[in-house]
Order: sequence, then structure tokens, then C-alpha cells
Amino acid sequence: MGKAIEITDSNFDEILASGKPVLVDFWAEWCGPCKMIGPVVEEIAGDFEGKAVIGKLNVDFNPNVSAKFGIRSIPTLLFFNNGELVDKQIGVVGKADLVKKLQPHVN
Repeated sequence: MGKAIEITDSNFDEILASGKPVLVDFWAEWCGPCKMIGPVVEEIAGDFEGKAVIGKLNVDFNPNVSAKFGIRSIPTLLFFNNGELVDKQIGVVGKADLVKKLQPHVN
């Protein structure tokens, strides 16, 4: 089963260049809502294994990417396709809502 990968300031550009759709969960250890959506992100990583890159970026340790995309509240989930930001979700939502935003970008 797939697992969400750790995304950092140093590997972010490389991950975007993977050629696959990318879902990035911006989170922090102290964030209660982030802990609620975390297991959902892990489930999606399993469901989309091989089709999309699903990752989590800890905002406390990776300020550059967080600042680049103006992340002010977490959890924020950003959806990328071909290296471009195509959608975003701020706050906790169900798995179906996230899949609906990711699915159109998966071949």
C-alpha cells in the first residue's frame, strides 16, 4: 500500500517535475485539524499509488515552499499537474472531496 511521502523545501521542485499529478498536504504537528485529515491523505496515497504523487510538507520545517504559495492556514492541500498549481483545498474535508479534485488530473 502506498504511503504519503515527505516533501521538503529541498525536494519540492524535483517532485513537481515527476510528470505525475501531485497533491501536497501542508501541515504541522501542533495542528489538530491536520491530524484529522492526515489519515485521509494516507488513504489517497494508497488509492493513487503509481498514478499520482501524494505528499505531506511540514510547514514548521519547510518555510520556503510554504511562503512561495502563501500558506497562512493549515491544513492546506495544493494540487499540481505538469508542475502547475491547478486546485487547492483549505481546511478539513472528506476523502471524496479530495479525490474529486485529484481525479481529473490522473491519466
